[in-house]
Amino acid sequence: MIKKSTDALGQKDLRLKAEKNLAEQVFPDSSQVDAQKLLHELRVHQIELELQNEELRLVQTELEASQILYRGLYDLAPIGYCTVDKHGRILQANLAAATLWGVARESLVNQPVRRFIAKEDQDTFHHYSQQLVSAGGLHTCDLRMVNANGTTFWVRLRSVIDLAGDDKTRYRATFGDISESKRLEEALREQEAFFHLIAENLSDFIAVLDPEGRRLYNSPSYQQFFGKVSDFNGTNSFAEVHPDDRERVRQVFMETVRSGEGRQIDYRFVSTDGRIHEMESRGSVIKNEAGQVVRVVVVSQDVTVRKQLQEQVHQMAFHDPLTLLPNRRLFSDRLSQAMAVSSRSACYGALMFIDLDNFKPLNDAYGHDVGDLLLIQVAERLKCCVREIDSVARFGGDEFVVMLGQLDLDKEESISQAESIAKKLRAALSEPYVLNTGHVGDIDMAFEYFCTASIGIALIKHQEASPGGILRRADMAMYQAKQAGGNQIRFCAQSS
Repeated sequence: MIKKSTDALGQKDLRLKAEKNLAEQVFPDSSQVDAQKLLHELRVHQIELELQNEELRLVQTELEASQILYRGLYDLAPIGYCTVDKHGRILQANLAAATLWGVARESLVNQPVRRFIAKEDQDTFHHYSQQLVSAGGLHTCDLRMVNANGTTFWVRLRSVIDLAGDDKTRYRATFGDISESKRLEEALREQEAFFHLIAENLSDFIAVLDPEGRRLYNSPSYQQFFGKVSDFNGTNSFAEVHPDDRERVRQVFMETVRSGEGRQIDYRFVSTDGRIHEMESRGSVIKNEAGQVVRVVVVSQDVTVRKQLQEQVHQMAFHDPLTLLPNRRLFSDRLSQAMAVSSRSACYGALMFIDLDNFKPLNDAYGHDVGDLLLIQVAERLKCCVREIDSVARFGGDEFVVMLGQLDLDKEESISQAESIAKKLRAALSEPYVLNTGHVGDIDMAFEYFCTASIGIALIKHQEASPGGILRRADMAMYQAKQAGGNQIRFCAQSS
């Protein structure tokens, strides 16, 4: 550093500077020219030396400042520094290294660095040292060290080989305590293991998606839909959603990402074999430190069976289990709706009450099972003879009701339309019924049975007081048809 400063000034420049300083001084006249020249040269050299001494003083000051800075950076660094010879003996260590190892700094010199490597990681350190020698360059590894008190702690060790000018091989190393980081890593691993344990043993379907809806993880339960779940990583999670539900599901997902709040949604899912599953899903989000959504965790259930059971319960509650027609409860609700529609539109409607004429003899002769076969066929014939807006229901036993909606604004025309449909029903019900009573060997035992019906009709108008009033009038009309010998149609046109 001194040589560099002197060279920077330059011998020529130094000479010129010295002569300039000397020229500024005033000397008395002398006749002794040679002596004057000698004196001049001596003074020039004196000034040169003074200038060189000043430069040396400045360089010395800079050197001392650099040494102070070096000691501060080296000794007070928050991580450990040490220099190790090729035999693994410590040549030098900073204060942080001595503190981590729990020993006095001066006592570290010539100590083997392996002394501070935990027993469990001696093999790791040996392998690390071999790599450092054979490959050179910077090497890093995580291992456990032990201090003088026997306390073990994790460090991240970074070392590089240093070929000194004296041909002596040295290794310079840094290391810092990463025990807390390792503890957090272990806690994270435990959480991940716990998550996988739960996810892989639940019957629920768990999916982790990115904010665009691409699959990052699917629990093994998805195998029944996809086969090998890993093949679907990175694919679009909306692809298997039923086309009619896909855009709705996508919108709910994007709203979850935008708001950070999960929502429950029901939709249909199509598996690889083409089967449609009713799914119920709820999403929750994972955010980064900036509060941005980076993952969406979706927990789903296949509720196909549950919905089927709910439908069955609903069917049992509102439908006749034999004929599958609406029962009295559901029909009463539909009648109330028909009355409301009639009130708004001013169109007439009609209610037919139907009773089979000779059903009891069939039950008495062949039993209820055969009677049930006839009732099922009656129900099918009734459904085939009415419009889509009309309703057919089993009222009980061998009694059925038919509700005709939206006939006409004119009363007489409405009566005519109702009578026309009633005649169609009576004709259909009068056709012979083929009833199978069982098997004898390979032969089906079947016979024909004739069963007519008595039909009573009541007109529905918006002034009607109650559904019960309409039913009573239709029942009275049916009774009149029955009293007339059966297979008849009677009309009760009064609406008040």
